[in-house]
Amino acid sequence: METYRQIRPDDIMAGHSESGSSQKKSSNEIIDLMTLNAENMQSNMKIIYYSRTFLSIIGGVVAGILGFTSLKGFVFYFLLMAVTSVGLIAKAKFSIHTYFDSWNRVLLDGFLGGLMSFVLFWTFAYDIVHIF
Repeated sequence: METYRQIRPDDIMAGHSESGSSQKKSSNEIIDLMTLNAENMQSNMKIIYYSRTFLSIIGGVVAGILGFTSLKGFVFYFLLMAVTSVGLIAKAKFSIHTYFDSWNRVLLDGFLGGLMSFVLFWTFAYDIVHIF
């Protein structure tokens, strides 16, 4: 089992608590016994969803102001989500298994969840800037 460190809102993916793991030292090796902390895992996933939703809204407004239409807007969204994934991985210092149970959690979870928010704000900003 692995321990999942909780992401603090004020210091995303930087702080952690060592209370979830116990260490035993012997003369030849160090045994690190890791345990699963479901609360920290849920907190980390919430932060991913909030980050993706926030950036979807901001990206939708930017795409609308820039006047992207049809395929250009969707390509912009997928590029934005890819950059977001890379940013989250970099913020975790590329040690994903310290904070999440798999790479898919960071790369794919919430990827399409923010699409509705993106489209809503994209069309809203486009209408305000280019139609009215």
